[in-house]
Amino acid sequence: MFDTMTMTKVVGGVCGALLIYLLGKWAAETVYHGGAGAHGEEHAAAYVIEAGSDEPAEAEPEVDFATLMASADAGKGEKVFGKCKACHKIDGSNATGPHLDGVVNRGIGAVDGFNYSGALQQVGDNWTPENLFHFIENPKGTAPGTTMSFKGLPKAEDRVNLIAYLETIS
Repeated sequence: MFDTMTMTKVVGGVCGALLIYLLGKWAAETVYHGGAGAHGEEHAAAYVIEAGSDEPAEAEPEVDFATLMASADAGKGEKVFGKCKACHKIDGSNATGPHLDGVVNRGIGAVDGFNYSGALQQVGDNWTPENLFHFIENPKGTAPGTTMSFKGLPKAEDRVNLIAYLETIS
């Protein structure tokens, strides 16, 4: 019943299974082990991150809106509009957001067939270039409660370029 060959196969199988188990344990420790500093061990930082200084930061020079608009480039604004295409169209049809044909100097909430949230009335009566400039910077901050989920364009140059582009399709 049990000959030498059968016993050799059983012992080989057990040793092989143990070897696979130990290799798996080694691989898991290599992948998931935190290295130095894990499990409460102390280690030196590789670099120091400065949290700030006691001196006040220099404020960026404030450039007035008219100067920014004078240097706006509609060609660059067309590229910036790529961020708006997910929700807005410029062919006169509404999408997730209202169409932006003729948006510059158009009344706020004036697109027929689009269901506005009502929060935009805080921005003003019309989408003047200056109102657009501030709104596009931080939509949720300018009109709290708006359903527009876009975080905004932090660069003033991008905003004026976008407004210059939108003026060309008005």
